[in-house]
Parts: sequence; structure tokens; C-alpha cells
Amino acid sequence: MRDTGRYVVFTVAAWALLSVVLKGVLKARKIRTDTPSPGQMAIEFAYSIRSIAVFATVALGMDLLAEAGAYPLADVGARLGPVWLWVSFALMVVGHDAYYYWTHRAMHRVGLLRKMHAFHHRSFNPSPFTAYSFDLREAATMAAFVVIWPFIVPTAWPVIPLFMIHQIVRNTLAHCGYELMPAGADGRPMFDWLTTTTHHDLHHARPGSNFGFYFTWWDRWMGTENPDYHAAFARAARGKVRATALAQEPAA
Repeated sequence: MRDTGRYVVFTVAAWALLSVVLKGVLKARKIRTDTPSPGQMAIEFAYSIRSIAVFATVALGMDLLAEAGAYPLADVGARLGPVWLWVSFALMVVGHDAYYYWTHRAMHRVGLLRKMHAFHHRSFNPSPFTAYSFDLREAATMAAFVVIWPFIVPTAWPVIPLFMIHQIVRNTLAHCGYELMPAGADGRPMFDWLTTTTHHDLHHARPGSNFGFYFTWWDRWMGTENPDYHAAFARAARGKVRATALAQEPAA
């Protein structure tokens, strides 16, 4: 249940800070001119809580498996010390980015998976509460990574909640509707190897591209980054012309 608390606290705080407290300050960095309706956000919040409940149930199952001795590599990870804790956390983030890219891409290319993922894409104009608004099957698919990873990589148990906090933060900000990444002199993201809110917002507008979660690597290696991404980011980051006028394309 701790993940539920983390999710609720962070997403509500992110929405209140960005969309209420700093609304005027961040007006120029709002990616779309329109704002998700209260009804949409309430529905997204309810479904996100349901997804987090799936994650919590999976975590309980992992606790039972650990007590049964099913995760011997967790003890190995703990014995490797604090340096390895942070290295294994970084590896888990990189590993999850690869897992997410390929499962997410499959959810746009494979028939049954497309129907499952279409639930998330009901949110054409996302909000912070869109982050985990999943079909139950998609929630289970996303949770599977956390179950599998400690079987194959020595990962001390404290790494798991760190990873979940990182995931909640990045996923919420990816859907927040405001471009928060600073732009360089050329208008490109200052850290162009990280995904931005614009990167994922384009995915909701044009679902056939931008499948990456944390990093832009896989989209660039596989040729699936939206060709309009850098121009859309520059517009949002500089507040000149908002990236709202994106025609929705069917999921691909």
C-alpha cells in the first residue's frame, strides 16, 4: 500500500503545483491550449489507483516468494554493499526502459495488445493522473518487470522502492502537460538523452511514435522518434507557438 500513498501524494502535489499554484508562471510552457476536464482527471485517478493496487498485490506476492527463498540474488545484492545498491538501481532503470520500450511498442503493433493499450490512449490530452490509467492486463504487464528483474540481477530489496519512486515521478511528469526541461541555445532539450513531457505528449497525440519511457535511446536507434519532436519541444520550451495543434492520428 506504500506505493499507493506515494502515487497519491506525488500526483496530487504535482497537479496542484503545476496546474494551480504555478499556472500563471508556467503558462508559456503549457504544451496544449486546452486543459483536461475534471471528469477526465477523476476517471484517470480512479483507474490509476486500481493499477497501483495491482502493483501492491504483486509486491505482496514477491514478499511471499522472498520468504520462500525464491530470490537468492537479493541477498547477493545486499552483500555487495552501498556502491552496488546505486549501480543496481541505475541498471534497473536502464533495464526497465528497454522492457518498457519493447512491450509498449508491441502494444501498438499486436492486435490483442493494441486493444488492451487503447484504454490508456483514451486520454488524448493527458494529465498527471493519466500516468497509470491502465487496463488491468497492462498494469499486470508493467508489474511483471519488477517481479522478473531480481531473479536475474543481484538487487537488494531497498532498490525496489527507490525504483518505484523514480518510476512514479517520471511517469507523472511525462503526462503533466507542461514542458519543464530547459532548452539549450539551439532549442533542443538540455539533456537530449532524457525523454521530456513533449516527447510523451506527442505519443498521445500521434501514437505511432515515441515509445520510450525514460530515455530517447531506443526511439533513435530503432527510428521510431517522431520527426517533429525537436520542433515541438522548442515551441513548448520557448513558449512561442504551443504544440497543441497536433492532429490526432490513430494508434499504430
